Amino acid sequence: MKCKSWISGYVELLLGVTLKIIKAKEFKAEKAWGALDIANMNGITTRLHWTDQSYKWHINDGEEVFVVLDGIVEMFYKQAGQEMSVLLTSGDIFHASVGTEHVACPKGEARILVIETEGSV
Repeated sequence: MKCKSWISGYVELLLGVTLKIIKAKEFKAEKAWGALDIANMNGITTRLHWTDQSYKWHINDGEEVFVVLDGIVEMFYKQAGQEMSVLLTSGDIFHASVGTEHVACPKGEARILVIETEGSV
């Protein structure tokens, strides 16, 4: 089956486009919250994290998109001064707007895609 359009082939030939194929379920960092840098697009980073431990309560410098690729993560967050939580499983997305205090607590191993401002906590 051929799914490639002629235009993408044309771009690859002209620009020498480099692709990354990442098997997220196979990634394991040396320590909890270790990351594989995937892309930096004008100061917005996309990183694949592996962890088996909770992070820390924090507020990012900007917005954060947190995608559970593998595993289960309980995300605690504060809304109107109240602590709340949601259980995230593979395929679920958590968006933390500016100023949202939150902490991720995996249930066992988890692999998470995080998109955020470069250098954010």
